[in-house]
Amino acid sequence: MLTKQLAVENLDKLIERVEAARLQVSHHHIVKIIAISKYSLSEEVATLYGAGQRAYGENKVQDLKEKMEKLEELPLEWHFVGRLQKNKINNLIDLNPTLVQSIDSLDLAIEFNKKLAAKNKKINALLQINSAYEESKAGVMPEEAIETYKKIIDTCANINLKGVMSIGAHVADEDIIKKSFETTKKIFDELAPLGAKYCSMGMSGDFELAISCGSNMIRVGSSLFK
Repeated sequence: MLTKQLAVENLDKLIERVEAARLQVSHHHIVKIIAISKYSLSEEVATLYGAGQRAYGENKVQDLKEKMEKLEELPLEWHFVGRLQKNKINNLIDLNPTLVQSIDSLDLAIEFNKKLAAKNKKINALLQINSAYEESKAGVMPEEAIETYKKIIDTCANINLKGVMSIGAHVADEDIIKKSFETTKKIFDELAPLGAKYCSMGMSGDFELAISCGSNMIRVGSSLFK
């Protein structure tokens, strides 16, 4: 169980590392930390909130619902970061997360938009890119990302696209991981004139590398909760 002292220590250590990495990029480069709480208890989220962390991410709609309900007294910012099944879209819309980071196809965006329109709601989202070209990962292929992003803007009025998200290559070779991050960042830069604000890349094992490649939003779990 995460104690208050451990939560403070973990957050301080993480912020120190994030600061060092972002300052290597630029003094003006800001990085937002999303604490991934999928393997943690609501009580641990409350403890980490007490240490100063505000934004959290869950990868299952049911888990997000449970934590949001248990912690509704706290002014938390919730992100959905998992693979979204179409039959769970309505449930997710009802929860109204701050950001849905995992729109991984035009097909999903169209279905999402349809259900948002029916409920007369809008949602902020990121387009997920499979920049590592790995079959195990969801997301649009880099070659199709810009066209898909534009199509979602043009055809899905109820989705506010705010940028892109990707997961670094699942390999030991740092050069390959770096290349996957650079691929996403290049796409993000091309989408900036269309209002792309967030380049969400980097997890507990590779966030410093992701920040060096231009990430401005990281998703870390074990660094904070263990």
